Amino acid sequence: MPTELRLRRVRVELRTLFALALPMMIAQLANTAMGFVDTLMAGRVSPADLAAVALGNSIWVPVFLLVTGVILATTPNVAQHFGRDQHERIGPLVRQALWMGLGVGSLFALLMWNAEPVLHLMEVEPALIDPTMAYLRAVACGFPAVALYQVLRCYSDGLGHTRPSMVVGILALMLNIPLNYIFIYGKLGLPAMGGVGCGWATALVMAFMLLAMLFWVRRADYYQPSQLFTHFDWPKWSVLSRLLSVGVPIGVAVFAEASIFSVIALLIGGLGATVVAGHQIALNFTSLIFMIPLSLGMAITIRIGQALGRGAPRDARFVAGLGVISSLVYACFSAGSMLLFSEQIARIYTPDPAVIAVAASLFFYAALFQFSDVVQVTAAGALRGYQDTRMTMIFTLFAYWGIGLPVGYVLGLTDRFGEPSGPAGLWQGLIAGLSCAAILLTIRLVRSARREIRRARPVAV
Repeated sequence: MPTELRLRRVRVELRTLFALALPMMIAQLANTAMGFVDTLMAGRVSPADLAAVALGNSIWVPVFLLVTGVILATTPNVAQHFGRDQHERIGPLVRQALWMGLGVGSLFALLMWNAEPVLHLMEVEPALIDPTMAYLRAVACGFPAVALYQVLRCYSDGLGHTRPSMVVGILALMLNIPLNYIFIYGKLGLPAMGGVGCGWATALVMAFMLLAMLFWVRRADYYQPSQLFTHFDWPKWSVLSRLLSVGVPIGVAVFAEASIFSVIALLIGGLGATVVAGHQIALNFTSLIFMIPLSLGMAITIRIGQALGRGAPRDARFVAGLGVISSLVYACFSAGSMLLFSEQIARIYTPDPAVIAVAASLFFYAALFQFSDVVQVTAAGALRGYQDTRMTMIFTLFAYWGIGLPVGYVLGLTDRFGEPSGPAGLWQGLIAGLSCAAILLTIRLVRSARREIRRARPVAV
């Protein structure tokens, strides 16, 4: 292919990828902002209310990511049918995915309703158990609705329409603030609930997101060829089992990555308030900038699924390679910014010099793992497009829990290799785990791409 045509192809694909990724990135940031608003408003009531919300978040947010990961199996399936121009098969598939979402959402809502033994296992202060459980049970009421919303969102994403989730996410954030105010402080004749009110506000926002997405899907013309709402189907295990076989490994992999950060936060908890605060600043900022490669990985899932659906595995490989390269370019900017402006970034969060020093030192390690982090998340997104998720789960569990956490624990909290290095050692373990995940997932992606190309029929000349 001539150089000019190759460059044009790169420009067109990059434009398409980022057109898909940008709305998803804004939607992810809106969801993150809702957690920030809950924490801020609960903290103005009392330290106990803030602690109850924080403890509740440490349980329901990883569970929510697990549920979302399972439902993500909908996206590549819809994308492949869309790529094959098989719109008549999309409606039945999504109806089964809605049954899956309802079942998974209800199951984990029930588990959260009975999560009190987890709080005892975490040795939570007895006075905080009741308000934390009240908060968790309020959030649990919204889980079936948000699971159904995620199915419709994945359906829309698979068709290449990511703008609805952005608009719904922004509206949900705007609704969350007044609802928090009403339930926390007891307005409109309601009793003041404190931090527990954040849970009821979150549940109502989840219900709103489902209703808003239902309205959009029923009204917009580009959903009509799927005929999603023209039939009613009972659950079919043959379809549900295929969806779960793809979705459960995704959910476990996402949960494994999210939970390791929670475990590291618990391990750091015994090193003092200054260290904990510095770690939280570095983690919060890196989580924020992680939304860009995460959204890019979700866009790659869609593009690869559509390419495979239309029988173009070489296009799928091109998308995967371009996505990984684009994420590495982004990592150069994010890592460089953290190295050059580490103290300035930390000052946004706190004026305390000791906390700033801890956070700035951790930003050095955060800058180092930018490269492996962006590669692993985009490679995982590409593998979802290939519906190759089981090995992704195994590699992720091995990299994070078999490499990252043990290495971090040994370096940070034991004296086997000299003086314990504290949070720096734990973050060094993160670098080891993420690097291992990036290598393993990249190798797997190359093999999956080659396998699909070998399966493709030769084109007649």
